[in-house]
Formats: sequence, structure tokens, C-alpha cells
Amino acid sequence: MHPKALLDACSELVRLTLKFDHPADSIVSRFFRDHKEFGPRERATLAETVYTVLRKKLLFDHFAPSGSGPKERRLAILGFYGPRDFLKSALSDQEKNWLDQCDQINVADLMERHRHNLPEWLVQPLREQLGDEFWPLVDSLNKSAGLDLRVNALSDKRPEVQKELAKAGIKSVATPYSPWGLRLDSKPALTKVEAFARGAIEVQDEGSQLLALLLDAKRGEMVVDFCAGAGGKTLAIGACMRNTGRLYAFDTSAHRLDALKPRLARSGLSNVHPAAIAHERDERIKRLAGKIDRVLVDAPCSGLGTLRRNPDLKWRQSPQSVAELVVKQTAILQSAARLLKPGGRLVYATCSVLPQENEAIAQAFTAANSEFTPLDVGELLSNLKIENAMSLCSGPVKGTEYLRLWPHRHGTDGFFAAVWVKN
Repeated sequence: MHPKALLDACSELVRLTLKFDHPADSIVSRFFRDHKEFGPRERATLAETVYTVLRKKLLFDHFAPSGSGPKERRLAILGFYGPRDFLKSALSDQEKNWLDQCDQINVADLMERHRHNLPEWLVQPLREQLGDEFWPLVDSLNKSAGLDLRVNALSDKRPEVQKELAKAGIKSVATPYSPWGLRLDSKPALTKVEAFARGAIEVQDEGSQLLALLLDAKRGEMVVDFCAGAGGKTLAIGACMRNTGRLYAFDTSAHRLDALKPRLARSGLSNVHPAAIAHERDERIKRLAGKIDRVLVDAPCSGLGTLRRNPDLKWRQSPQSVAELVVKQTAILQSAARLLKPGGRLVYATCSVLPQENEAIAQAFTAANSEFTPLDVGELLSNLKIENAMSLCSGPVKGTEYLRLWPHRHGTDGFFAAVWVKN
């Protein structure tokens, strides 16, 4: 494609994305559906340009006023994903000179906001938690996430799948914590890979895999994935159960559950029962109260632990939206807890890095529910033979009460989990 045409398309996609009226990934996907003329290379350029603009928005907003032309074009130029000479062949002499001037600026000399590219309301809670690790976190969030796969333990073994992928030209390494995970150094078209077609692999961040491990579902049990979404953790849990027992995948969005159907068909699982519910107090929940062995509540959250993949979330979320989520999270956890029988395990999880969505929810639940006893996540992971389990945890007393994953420390998305047993 001609450089000018590709830059024009990048500019238009940047314009659409910066409206922030829909998630960036859905806007990009729709743009590609509407523009079938783009090949894989052009799509990669378009997507990565948009995500670079979202990651470095404050820095590029600082540079943009000194340029000329529509703002979305200036931002697309600054974030363009591709060779500089290719980009410059699409620019006027004035734009080339402006870009050269921007390239000569030492970002380290700029204000902190232009370096961390985070909304101010998010900076303080991250600094309070991380101290000197704040800037390493910033560096990790401003890079694209890798691609993790989960090997289907029901049908395949990780070493064999790794060899199979290598023969297909896909290099991978075993994830350091999850026994099911493979981490790729590229983003191949997996749908064309035989291992994917037969259900041997699924795309799933290593942190998400650890949540399924923490639930530790056994053969023959009754288990609920309370906020199942597209079912990534559901499939991992079903494999843990060796396709026995009964695994309910609940979600308030039938549309999200629809995405589970083709994945479920590939997985070979027959013990999964997806069901759309109206709300956390749905009649289905009441009928199962006191009958369930294990419940995972991967609650709706701000998603701020996934900024490597979803950098638009830092601009689409706010203190007000987080406060609304906290109310919802509290209600969902309380309702899900009613499902458990005595001796049952409850796991609460988010992909947020904010204490009010994580530790504060867990501590409030413990205080309000004397029939539930918190379990030490570090001990649980150690018993599951997870390597360096204690390094994955944090907590106010022992330092291992909760799962607390960080991109810069663990190479995963940001995740939190707390675990209880019903007395």
C-alpha cells in the first residue's frame, strides 16, 4: 500500500479511537471489517500505531501543537509503527522537519506527566504501592504485551505442543509460573495452526491461568465460574476437573458467552454449562445456593492491570467509574458466596491494580462474613508446586495473603486474587 494512503488510514483510525466512545480493540476490529483492502502487514501498522498513540498520549499531546495539519494526523505521525523512511515518504517537507525536531527531544528532560503518560488520579495509588518500582511499571505498561498460550491439559502436554509449534515456525518458552503456559515472541495467525484447530492451545495470559490453578477444582465437583465472559478460565477449570463433574459458566452477557461456544467445541470438554443470568441475584443462583464446591468470581473491574494490551482504559476509566465498580464488585462477591457448601472454596479476582478493587473488597468481605475463613495464597500456590510462589503474593501481615501480579515483576498482566473457605 502507498505510504500516504496508509498514513491517512492511520490518522482516521486514531481519530475514531480518541473519541473513547467504545473500547479501542472493538473500534480497530470494526475498522478492519469495514476495510477489507488491508493485508496483515497494514493491519499490524494500523493497530500498533493506534496503541502507541494511546500509550503515549500525554507525550504526543505535548509535541502535537508545534506541528501542522489535523491533530489526528500529527498523532499518527508521532506514533507510526514502521520504518522511518517509509513514513517520511508520506510526509511534506514541513512535517519531516517537525518530526526530526520531535525526535531530538530527550524525553527524560520533560515533565513527569509526559514521561509516565498516566492520568493524575492513577499516579498516586501506584506510587503508594510501588515506591521506587513506579517507573519500572511505567516502562512495562508503555510496551506491548507478549502472547501467552495455555496448553489444554485435558488432551495435550506442554513439551509436545511446544515442539509442534516449533515445527510450524512458532518459537515459544515455557511460562515461569503456570505449568500449562507457553510464551511466544511473536503474534502469529494462530487460527491457521493445527494445535489451535484441534483445541490443544488457547490464548490466555499466564496470570489468568494462575487464577484457574488457585481455584484447584477437582474431579466430580460442582463448580461455578461466576463472571465467565468468553470463558478462558472456564476452559482451564474444566480441564482441571478432567471433564467430570459439572461446571457452570455464568455471565450477565449472552453475547460474551457466545464467544465461549467455538472455544468449548475445540476444547473437548462436555462438563461445561454456559448460562446467561439477569443479575447476581438471578433465580439460577438461588437454586444452587449451598450446593457448590468451588466458585470463581473474576469480577468486572477497571481492567487497569491490562494497560499493555488495552491502553485506552487509562483514559476511559475515572475515579467515579471505579467507585461504581466497587459497589458492583461487593454485591457480586456477596451473592456468589451464597452458592458454596461448607468446606467450599471461594476465589475473588480482578485484573486491576487498584487497592480499592482488590484488598479493600477482600478485607470488607472477611469482616462481614464470619462463616468464611481467608486462606493464605502463598501457601496454596506452594502446595500446587508453583515455582517461586511467595514472590507472586502480597499482604498486610505475612506478605503472602493475596495473589498480586505486576507486569514489570512477573511478565503478566496485573492481577489480584483472594481466597476463602466456607466453615
